[in-house]
Amino acid sequence: MTTNVYIIDTSSLIELNKHNAMDVYVSVWKNISELIQNDRLIAPREVLKEIQDYDDTLAKWAKKQKKLFKAPTARQIQVVQEILKDYPALIDVNAKHSADPWVIALAIELSAQSQQTLFKIKRIVVTEEKLRGNKVKIPFVCGQKSVECIDIVEMFRTEGWKF
Repeated sequence: MTTNVYIIDTSSLIELNKHNAMDVYVSVWKNISELIQNDRLIAPREVLKEIQDYDDTLAKWAKKQKKLFKAPTARQIQVVQEILKDYPALIDVNAKHSADPWVIALAIELSAQSQQTLFKIKRIVVTEEKLRGNKVKIPFVCGQKSVECIDIVEMFRTEGWKF
């Protein structure tokens, strides 16, 4: 049996909220909350920082999601350093926050941990960034690191959600 765990990027939460307002698309957000409560949707704490800089409504929701955001570990810090050494263009040096390498590092760390469990856990990065040639974005680095990467609608399809 395989369980999917999704590591979500800021872009997916922002786009989801932009096109599926929480007060209108209640069932979408209920499903998202269930994934969070079941530890199947997670994000590095850097995603929360980016959301707080971007959108008040989403930030208010995000602050209540204690199980969603994970603190960095020593291993994640090491992986982020490796990623940025190999792919320095992944981050905008002028940006206040950059969750991208943290999203990938969390997926890599959890993939290594999941090999020690009785049932298979598949780690999947969720982002709205698209793979365009060799442009250094999350999908490109995920491809280089053998980490599956999908967008939020594909996550809905994978979960079998219909609205």
